[in-house]
Amino acid sequence: MAVVFQRPKSLCDVPTHYCPGCTHGIIHRLVCEVMDEMDIAGNTIGVCPVGCSVMAYDYFACDMIEAPHGRAPAVATGVKRAKPDSYVFTYQGDGDLAAIGTAETVHAATRGENIVVIFVNNTTYGMTGGQMAPTTLPGQITQTTPYGRDPKVQGYPVRVCEMLATLDGTALAQRVAVDSVPNIRKAKAAIKKAFENQRDKKGFSIVEVLSTCPTNWGLSPTEALERLRKDMIPYYPLGVYKDKSAEEKEAAK
Repeated sequence: MAVVFQRPKSLCDVPTHYCPGCTHGIIHRLVCEVMDEMDIAGNTIGVCPVGCSVMAYDYFACDMIEAPHGRAPAVATGVKRAKPDSYVFTYQGDGDLAAIGTAETVHAATRGENIVVIFVNNTTYGMTGGQMAPTTLPGQITQTTPYGRDPKVQGYPVRVCEMLATLDGTALAQRVAVDSVPNIRKAKAAIKKAFENQRDKKGFSIVEVLSTCPTNWGLSPTEALERLRKDMIPYYPLGVYKDKSAEEKEAAK
């Protein structure tokens, strides 16, 4: 009998707390598939902060550490420096990474800390009720922008990959999405590239994953995926914003 689906060994066999239609589960699976393929789960330490990822320690079958809100890159820095031979990754949402954690993220990147950051961008504060996040799109209605985000009042969204791509310590800055099978495959390849960069001591790697939040968007799961394609991807274009390995190969020609 052909096997058409198999749970990764690194993904715990437990129910999740995520809302129906939430794409966190897809992203968890991709990270775990990469750990399985590289056979590194036994030597991997994940760091999850406050947010929808706060209970990620229940789902990843590797060592996990809980970090204060926004401080995952700082905690991961300490872990990696104390255990340089371990694989260390953070799993963070946009309300965490791009708001209270902006300084930790930027300075970990500019120092070239040899860690992997999985950045889940769903343009809202998911866990706390759907308030405006740094990544909330112009015109987007949230609990704190009931008439839509007005750039004249609340400013413009932060494009994290574009910002971090300007820093010398960044080895990889890539934005992907999990709205379709082809994009999910590209997302997995990006996550694997990030972990390979850590193995090869390339420096700081961030993979930004455009994700959905049907509950706080007030949409069905299908409608949420369509919104991701129609509204998010045009504002946050998918692609590689920096790949130090590719740059080095090009320079060597």
